[in-house]
Amino acid sequence: MNADEHATLAGWLDFYRATLAGKCEGLDDAAARAASVAPSELTLLGLVQHLAEVERNWFRRVLAGEDAPPIHDSPSATAGHDGGFDLAADASLAGALAQWTGEVDAARANCVDRELDGTSPLGDGEVTLRWIYAHMIGEYARHTGHADLLRERIDGTTGV
Repeated sequence: MNADEHATLAGWLDFYRATLAGKCEGLDDAAARAASVAPSELTLLGLVQHLAEVERNWFRRVLAGEDAPPIHDSPSATAGHDGGFDLAADASLAGALAQWTGEVDAARANCVDRELDGTSPLGDGEVTLRWIYAHMIGEYARHTGHADLLRERIDGTTGV
């Protein structure tokens, strides 16, 4: 609670990453595939896949300029939006968590030596690492809220 800005932003993002992982602990594939409430098809497995795509997009494609194609061929992916919400028949929670963890590790590696004010091209402009961190904190905060409700619906677990 008394760190520089880079460590503070990275720390909040890691807090939300850990929250997502905690929401998935102890679940089998059937539970991770359980949709929230009709008509929504949102699942914890879909959230993990989606957040792997988001990590990949912002920290690899945008920040580092890597050629990193989408992980999931997803009908839910539209122009300007990362997919991952749709579940393939063979998708597993363990597999999705492994992909997500790999993307988180790559993100951390791509951020460690970068200045917050350093820019990367984005469309017709530029984006800073500071902006990417702030965007990702918001993305995770929103989706960990979804994950909390999904997990409570699955087995009553709250506060993970």
